[in-house]
Amino acid sequence: MIELTSILIGIMSIIITIASIEYYRQISKAKKEYELAKNIIEDIVLSFNRGLKRQANRIEVIAYKLDGSLAKSDTSVKKVESIEKIILPIEEQIKKINQTTYNFSSKKEIIKDKIQNFDETNQKLNNRIEKLEEKINKLTEIPETIRETVIPIRREKALAAITNTEIIVLEVLSSEGGKTAPEMKNKINLSREHTARLMKKLYEKGYLERETGKIPFRYNIKKEMEQFLNSTKNNQI
Repeated sequence: MIELTSILIGIMSIIITIASIEYYRQISKAKKEYELAKNIIEDIVLSFNRGLKRQANRIEVIAYKLDGSLAKSDTSVKKVESIEKIILPIEEQIKKINQTTYNFSSKKEIIKDKIQNFDETNQKLNNRIEKLEEKINKLTEIPETIRETVIPIRREKALAAITNTEIIVLEVLSSEGGKTAPEMKNKINLSREHTARLMKKLYEKGYLERETGKIPFRYNIKKEMEQFLNSTKNNQI
């Protein structure tokens, strides 16, 4: 019985010894891991501190720059206020211009409608003119030459004063033959209307004959008036 107890005590002592050794080993291992983790944490803290220091330096630089920027911004604000004083009247002018542009656009549409109506009216007028021209062309195509009743020359009028322009007209008709008012206007340097009135006046005085078969009328000098002009020239010579 005593021997069994001694054996059990020895076994227990061995187990305790082995457990103590293993416990010591675990403690040593934990200690090493603790030292390693401590070093890692210290490195992290050191790096973090360095980072914080760098950030603090950057913040100081930024704060310095910010102070300078604030000083400049005060100047800029004053400049902006001055610019705003200039810009405000310009904005008012721009608003007025925009309003004017809007009004112009509205009027433009009205003018556009009026132009369209004018084009339509003009087209109708052109159609009427074309029809009128066709009728005039038909009238001018009459082959027969119509001579109006000759107005007799009154000798007292033939001897009366005649303007230089009228004499030129009579001489041109005498030397070159019958002419219309458009053909004569370049000879006497007058407008077509003025020339037409002048030749009508000479016709009504009895100096000219008029062909009415075509428009414009063609005028010829009367033989009697032509002889009168020739005799007047001969007397002057």
